[in-house]
Amino acid sequence: MEEMVPKLFGTSGIRGKIDEEITLNLIMDIGMAAATYIGGEDRKIVIGYDTRTSNKMIENAIIAGIVKCGTDVICLGMVPTPLVGYAAMKLRADLGIMITASHNPPEYNGIKLWNPTGMAYTRDQERTIEKIVHDKSFQVASWENIGNIKDNDGIVHQYMEDLLNNVKIKGNLRIIVDCANGAGSYISPMVLRKTGCEVITLNCQPDGYFPGRMPEPSPANLRELMNVVKATGADLGIAHDGDADRMVAIDDNGIMADFDKLLALVSSKIGGKIVTTVDASFSVDKSMEKVGGEVIRTKVGDVHVAEVIVESNASFGGEPSGTWLHPDFCMCPDGILSALKIIEIVEKNGPLSRLLDEIPSYPTIREKIKCENIQKTLIMEKVKEELPDYFDNVSDVNFIDGVRISMEDGSWVLIRPSGTEAYIRITLEGKNMETAERIRDISRRFIEGIL
Repeated sequence: MEEMVPKLFGTSGIRGKIDEEITLNLIMDIGMAAATYIGGEDRKIVIGYDTRTSNKMIENAIIAGIVKCGTDVICLGMVPTPLVGYAAMKLRADLGIMITASHNPPEYNGIKLWNPTGMAYTRDQERTIEKIVHDKSFQVASWENIGNIKDNDGIVHQYMEDLLNNVKIKGNLRIIVDCANGAGSYISPMVLRKTGCEVITLNCQPDGYFPGRMPEPSPANLRELMNVVKATGADLGIAHDGDADRMVAIDDNGIMADFDKLLALVSSKIGGKIVTTVDASFSVDKSMEKVGGEVIRTKVGDVHVAEVIVESNASFGGEPSGTWLHPDFCMCPDGILSALKIIEIVEKNGPLSRLLDEIPSYPTIREKIKCENIQKTLIMEKVKEELPDYFDNVSDVNFIDGVRISMEDGSWVLIRPSGTEAYIRITLEGKNMETAERIRDISRRFIEGIL
């Protein structure tokens, strides 16, 4: 039965510690499962990897599994994740594979799978891969039909050219870019320099030990970048995670841009119909109102954003984490293109600090309550049935991902169970701090009362 199949995929691909969760036998099985899923012989897969020390080891293991099933492989080498999604689309491959653990520490690695459209594999597709691995139902080719392996360097230059053609930048800014010694270390600075901007690099020597900083672009990890932006009088700082599918901006005062405000700014400049997640700020809605745009919300996770972009023919989509999708380019989140978009906006409209100050701001509270996994279903049923009645002037309740209760004044609260930890998460925003604290207290007392 399907529910008995062990889960390999988390919220963003397969990830784990090398030689513990991620073993070479498992990686080879995933290679065979992926090749089997797309049809085996006469198919092709593009593969890239980030800078982790285990990258070539995993690449060799997964390629062995793929070619064993008669499928050809195109090796891209050390590249950012968005280039793998782009290459799958441009080279008309049947699948893209990125070997990365994104922002996890150096002892981790993992696999993320991409459709020929450049969109990440859906949960249904991942379940099918898991079942093939579990059942060992691989379609192995005979010795004379094993797959071929070749390189493709040309796609890297095509990717960079297409990125630059997607924006209009005069090159008037001074930019500091911090690639965390990750997969964007060569391409991101090169692309930014090609705009004509003055580019100063930080942690842009590829190194799987991540000596400069850990790959998660958090405020604690970006202190050096903030200081350098301020000390050099730069217009902008750009930071990537380990595989460069995300982008974080530092403003001209050396302050890290608020994730939600940055998303709201870019959404309002792109306009039209945009997709974001249920945990994104109301400031996105308010900013889109000003330009006559529309906001559609979906579950947390870039693949959910991608699916709704396609369904609704939206012009842009993103999560507050800095994971943004530009559907007119590719359906893979792209931190380098996101950086170019921010540069374009700042160059045309003035300093980033002022632009962000113009975005409406609301007090936000994020908390988590300890809750065993076995209790989560009961808690969420009670929240769904009863919690909305505890608030006045409720304008909307949706169950896209957890329970999100919106009030007429723009305040809202999202209750959702953690997918990875024994917690119930409370995320909320109030029109002022007093309202935010009242919403927090009501929500917390309600959940703790059930517990």
